[in-house]
Order: sequence, then C-alpha cells, then structure tokens
Amino acid sequence: MRPQPRRALRIALAAVLVAAPLTVAATTAAQAAPAPAAALRLKAVGLEDPHKKDIAMQLVSSAENSSLDWKAQYKYIEDIKDGRGYTAGIIGFCSGTGDMLDLVQHYTDLKPGNVLAKYLPALKKVNGSDSHAGLGSAFERDWAAAAKDSVFQQAQNDERDRVYFNPAVNQAKADGLRALGQFAYYDAIVMHGPGNSSDSFGGIRAAAMKKARTPAQGGDEATYLKAFLDARKVVMKKEQAHSDTSRVDTEQLVFLNAKNFDLNPPLKWKVYGDSYSINS
Repeated sequence: MRPQPRRALRIALAAVLVAAPLTVAATTAAQAAPAPAAALRLKAVGLEDPHKKDIAMQLVSSAENSSLDWKAQYKYIEDIKDGRGYTAGIIGFCSGTGDMLDLVQHYTDLKPGNVLAKYLPALKKVNGSDSHAGLGSAFERDWAAAAKDSVFQQAQNDERDRVYFNPAVNQAKADGLRALGQFAYYDAIVMHGPGNSSDSFGGIRAAAMKKARTPAQGGDEATYLKAFLDARKVVMKKEQAHSDTSRVDTEQLVFLNAKNFDLNPPLKWKVYGDSYSINS
C-alpha cells in the first residue's frame, strides 16, 4: 500500500507540541505502545509471505483439484480434454504447452537419471499438441512414483515460482495491488499462461487497463480488480474447459466485495458449487 502524505500532519503536530507539550507527549507514548497480537496478525503482507503463499496455493487447489491439500497434488496427472494433453502437478503443468517439458528437464538437471528423464524426447515431440505419443500409462505411473521424491517436489516448486508465481506477484506489486490482487494475477496466469496474446494473462491485464487505471496509475484498487476479473471471465467463457467462472464469481469476487484486499482469514468461498474455508 502506498504511504499517505504526512507533511500536513507533521506541521499540525508541531504546533500542538508548542502549545501543550505534556499532553501530546503522553498521547505519543500511548500511541507507541505495542499493538495487540490480533492487530499484528492482520498486518498487511504480500503473497510472498509464506502463510499467504500457502493460502494462495489452497485457493488454486480448490479450483484445480477440488481439495485444499495442494501438497497432495505433486502426484496428480490426467488429461482433462482441454487440448493441452496431460495436466499434472501442483499448478497443472501441461504436456502440450511446454511447461511440463521444462519441469522434467529441470528435474533431470537436478537429478540426472531420474524416472522421468527417459520421457524427455517424447515430451519434446508432443509439445504443442494434445498427443500422448510416447507417454501413456507408463508415464502416468512414473509421474506418480517421481512425486514421492523430494527433488521432484522441489522442481515443481521451482518451476511454479519461476514461470507463474514470481512474475504474477511482481507485476501485481508494480501495479499497486495488495495480496488479493496478487492472487487474482497468479490464478489467472496459472490458467491462461504468461504472454501478451488476447487470451493470455498479459492480454487480460491489457483489457482491464483499457477499462480502469491501476492503483499505481492513481486508480481505485477495487474498480481495477473488478475490471480485471471481468476481463478474465470473457476469456474463460471462450473455452469450454474453463467456461465455468465460479472461481471468479464465488471466490475472488466474494473477497473483493468484502474489501478483503489483504486476503486475511477467515475466508469462505465456493468453486463449482463446493464450499471451502480457511479459518486462520
């Protein structure tokens, strides 16, 4: 959040100090007392805060996997028939969009000879398509086996942060958005991918900025976020696999309407009709 102007406050305070130093000194001392624990817990932090990042992962997992247990999704793999081949792992790495290939390559760099390394040639061939050629049930079994390896889990975390989380949070901060806006960007880039095409995260942001100014441009945060979520829904409805917009309507818009810009618990929302909550 941008700091508020304090020059006028300092001038007024100086005048009062001259007139009544003892009274102001006592008031200042009271203001300096430690804040209650509850207030400290509500201190605004960004999505890079470990607790807020865990909340973000639970929110994404509720939409992607119908579960808040995002750490159980390292082993997840299936073809959801969206034209992207296999979707797998904690944020839905896809065999048809290149990020699964990058993930397995990163895993192999960290641990040569791992159980998925032999699939690199096949992943290169199917990139850009929905084909399972050279993958299939054997690949699915080996993915589940690799998911038990802490090195593969770290590789998934690394690629999530490099491709999706860090770019989304950094752009949101540059746009003057707090944790809710940072999450809205992250959830959008996970589903639509980075880039500047009209159907990607960059295109959604560009469409929103035609409707409203970002806080960094002097705009109202709620107005801009509403424009961003509206622009995202337009893109979601273009694709059958993503046409259910409840992760916006009954999740992110719920938080926005409550003006919970810092994404502080308790949080209650629905996705695809299922109810979820995070209490602390």
